[in-house]
Amino acid sequence: MKVDVIIPVYGPGNRLLELFDQLGHQTVPVDRLIVMNTEKSLWDKWAETLEPGRLPENLSVYHVTKEEFDHGATRNAGIEHSDADVCVCMTHDALPADTGLLKALTDALFAEKDIAVAYARQLPAKDCNIIERHTREFNYPDKSRIKRLSDLETLGIKTYFCSNVCAAYKREIYMELGGFIRKTIFNEDMIFAAKAMKNGYAVCYAADARVIHSHNYTAVEQFHRNFDLAISQADHPDVFSGIRSEGEGIRMVKDTARWLVKTGHAYLVPKLVVDSGFKYMGYLAGKRYKKLPKALVVKLSMNRNYWK
Repeated sequence: MKVDVIIPVYGPGNRLLELFDQLGHQTVPVDRLIVMNTEKSLWDKWAETLEPGRLPENLSVYHVTKEEFDHGATRNAGIEHSDADVCVCMTHDALPADTGLLKALTDALFAEKDIAVAYARQLPAKDCNIIERHTREFNYPDKSRIKRLSDLETLGIKTYFCSNVCAAYKREIYMELGGFIRKTIFNEDMIFAAKAMKNGYAVCYAADARVIHSHNYTAVEQFHRNFDLAISQADHPDVFSGIRSEGEGIRMVKDTARWLVKTGHAYLVPKLVVDSGFKYMGYLAGKRYKKLPKALVVKLSMNRNYWK
C-alpha cells in the first residue's frame, strides 16, 4: 500500500520542516510528500536559506499563484499528481502527535470496505487558550465513529463533518466521485464527505489518529471565518439545505460555559459569549452574502483572494 501526503503551503518555515521530519518517522512510510505551494518566489527565497539536503528526498513541489489557489482545486491537483492507494491531506500547521498517525489513519480507512475517508482527531497545542482547548475536545472526542447518511437524523450537520487538517482518502473512490469541488471558499472536505455518503460510502472519525492543531482566533477573526463558512453553505444548498447548524453551535456554547464554571474559569464566560456572538453574526451575514455589496463581502471575508 502506497501512501502520499498532500500539503498546501503558503509562507513555508520551520513548522513545515518539523512536519516533514515527523512524517519521515512514521511507522507507515510516506511514499511521496506532495506540496502545493502558493507563490513560487516565497518558496524559492525560503529554500535558499536551508542547508543542502535539508529537504526530504521524496518531496515534490508544485506552484500556484495566490489568484489560482482554491481550497478544493489546489488539493485536487495535488491528489492528481499522486498514484498512491491512499492520499492524506494535511495542512502545514498540523503536526503528528506521534509516530503512529498514518497507521491509525490507514487502519481506520480500511476498517470497512465502504469507508471513503478517515479524518484525525485534533489536539490543542501548548499555547492554545482555555476556551479553544475545550472546543477541540468537544469537536474531536476520544471515541472513533463511522458515519453514514442514515446518521443525519441524529447527528445533523456533524454527519458530514470532516477535516482536511488531516484526512486520508482512498484514491480510487476519490477519483470515482470526481474529487473535491474545484471552486469553493471553504468546506471542500465536508462537501466531499456529503457526496461520498450520498453515493453509499462512509466517513470515519479516527480518534486514535492524532494531530496537534489549534488556533487562538480573536473575536473579529472568528467573525471572518464563520462568514466564509456560511458562504460555503449558502453556495451548496444541495448539501446543506434543510440541515441547521445553529443548534450544534448553541450546544457547544452551553457545554463550554458549564465546563468553564466547573473548572474554575467562570471569569472567561463573558469572553465566550462575546466570541460566540461574533461567530454567529459572521455566520448570519455569510448566509446572506448574495444580498450584500461585493466590496463589503470582500471586506468581511477571511479569504479575500477568493473574490479576485
